[in-house]
Amino acid sequence: MTFPPFGSALCAMITPFTESGTLDLDGAQRLADRLVSEGCDGLVLSGTTGESPTTSDTEKAELIRAVREAVGERASLVAGVGTFDTRHTAELALQAEKSGADGLLVVSPYYSRPPQDALEAHFREVADTTGLPVLLYDIPGRTGTRIEADTVLRLAEHPRIVGVKDCSYDFLAAQKVFSRTDLAYYAGCDEHNLALYAVGGAGYISTVANVVPRHLRSVLDAFDAGDTAGAARLQQQAIGLVESMMSSGLPGTVTAKSLLNGLGLPAGPVRAPLRPAGPEAADGLRAAYERLTAG
Repeated sequence: MTFPPFGSALCAMITPFTESGTLDLDGAQRLADRLVSEGCDGLVLSGTTGESPTTSDTEKAELIRAVREAVGERASLVAGVGTFDTRHTAELALQAEKSGADGLLVVSPYYSRPPQDALEAHFREVADTTGLPVLLYDIPGRTGTRIEADTVLRLAEHPRIVGVKDCSYDFLAAQKVFSRTDLAYYAGCDEHNLALYAVGGAGYISTVANVVPRHLRSVLDAFDAGDTAGAARLQQQAIGLVESMMSSGLPGTVTAKSLLNGLGLPAGPVRAPLRPAGPEAADGLRAAYERLTAG
């Protein structure tokens, strides 16, 4: 496989807010710089973890411009532009291109649950709107609609559809697609980071990387160096934190911001309808983080 289009180690970056709830562009720049300095090849802005449903179009554009200023060309910037409205998604794609994004992350339209032919038409229309490469975002647990493997195979023929962020939990379908196409498959669930990479995936787009970017990068580095046992050990060491952040009943945005705030790093509050982690959950998250980083 050729080098992945946006690198291998990508962070699904949170969107920092001030205590009053406004966009914290200075905090976003500081966090982005830290993530890139700690091993991230790319940053995904305004994705699920970035609270895209509750940020305005203007805020999305401001965030791209601010982060680009902070990281320059040291990292790829992929803008989440997916909505339940094809026309609005295309408008956000154009805005992201003008604001300095390197690529687009386009989630399946949610709530309306379009059939596969309509889903395919949606992605093609968005991909035709700009000159930017596109990642399809398959997360049926949130959207209610799966991007079926046969649909992905057809979409792979589009010159600007270059990959998939895979949160389908269908490991067989993922391998079926990237064994038959040149699409770059990124693990969207941190427990799959190494497994997908080991069978030919491109890397990961990680929520947990907001907190431990260097550790997650070290998993891929060990594998690339031929130390498969070391890579497995590093992945296993991270599972406690992955479970605490991603399988505790709280959204990853909430758990990531809880940890970042506790570490004195830019994050701030979440926007309603999300609510912050309570004291007990925050303590458990911090304990899992300290177990991983103690060594």
